[in-house]
Amino acid sequence: MDVSSKQKYGTLLSLYLAQSVPMSFFSTVMPVIMRSEHYSLTAIGLIQLIKLPWILKFLWAPLVDKTSIKHLHYKQWIIASELFYAITIFSIGFLQPDLNFKLIIFLMLLAFTASATQDIATDAFAILILKRKERGQGNSMQSAGSFLGALSGSGVLLIVYHYYGWFWLLAGLAVFAVVALIPLLFYPNQSERKQKPEKENVSFKDIWLYFKQKDAIKSVLLLIFYYAGMVGILTMSKPWLIDLGYSIKEVGIFTGIYGAAAGALFAFPAGYIIKRLGVKKAVRYFPLSAVAAALWFYKIQQNTPSYSDIIVGMILLWGAYGMATVAVYTYAMNNVRKGREGTDFTIQIVITHLGSLLIAVGSGKLTNIVGYQKLFFIEVVIALALFLVVPQLYSENKKITNHD
Repeated sequence: MDVSSKQKYGTLLSLYLAQSVPMSFFSTVMPVIMRSEHYSLTAIGLIQLIKLPWILKFLWAPLVDKTSIKHLHYKQWIIASELFYAITIFSIGFLQPDLNFKLIIFLMLLAFTASATQDIATDAFAILILKRKERGQGNSMQSAGSFLGALSGSGVLLIVYHYYGWFWLLAGLAVFAVVALIPLLFYPNQSERKQKPEKENVSFKDIWLYFKQKDAIKSVLLLIFYYAGMVGILTMSKPWLIDLGYSIKEVGIFTGIYGAAAGALFAFPAGYIIKRLGVKKAVRYFPLSAVAAALWFYKIQQNTPSYSDIIVGMILLWGAYGMATVAVYTYAMNNVRKGREGTDFTIQIVITHLGSLLIAVGSGKLTNIVGYQKLFFIEVVIALALFLVVPQLYSENKKITNHD
């Protein structure tokens, strides 16, 4: 790997960490803090509103693309969004949740709208700077950054809060967001052909036109169901552990420590596998790791699973999730229209989120009817079915952004 590639991967890892650490804190740790301070469950539920901008970000992705004629313009979007994000988080540190709860929710929505905008620009920037052969490893950085951010945001920051309190925790998050920009500031501006004619035509109609492309339906189906062989177990693993008698702290260790670490760890070799096998084969064969994870959970559920059984299960499950994430990101990068990199990538990732959300909701109802063991078996069947149908659903847009 040459120096240029190292700089690309390091810059992307830093940017994706900058997104995921605060997101993980506000979505997972803050509810724990609020519950310890005796907030109502209704108030705690409102915290989940911060995820809304990440679901709706496809609506303003065309604006980011239209105003970004060069790599430099995406960099400017990233820097401006991240600085606004940091300033807003820092300002929240001066507010007390018990006195300014509604204002904090509003500021968090603003902060994560900026974060979602940074994500649009970062994804487009990644597509433009990565050569086709680098995309698997580049997306390893994205996936690993998300899992490492979850690991830090749900574990380390809770310790920081315990010892230093609310203000210094938020100040630390703001400083981290700014520091994470340093590799981008030193990233050289590449000479490139202007894309103005392509950019001038970018509009909100491009969201709809994405779905009018050849084989778009196949691609959408693949994105919706790609995580289906593991989402049910990911969703139900926490209540399953509680029903087995484990404490909330122990559940956090299983999922937030072992799980997140495995996701990050497996993401790295996934990039090398994609580079060696190609995206199409990787997208097809990675669901077999979900089959292995589901089979393991089905096996250990037949009796009372031991502590080590559960650790192995979490490593297999989150490892499969980490590999699948790298595959999906790389596949999505290979299916963007030139000049619409941020828009198309964002649309595809939002589709996976919505698909996973629907499957997660359905898995809860299904488990309530059939129980955990049958759910695990159904996930085995779904993962195997996905392995079989991927060749029929897989398609790539030939008019892609491709720098070789």
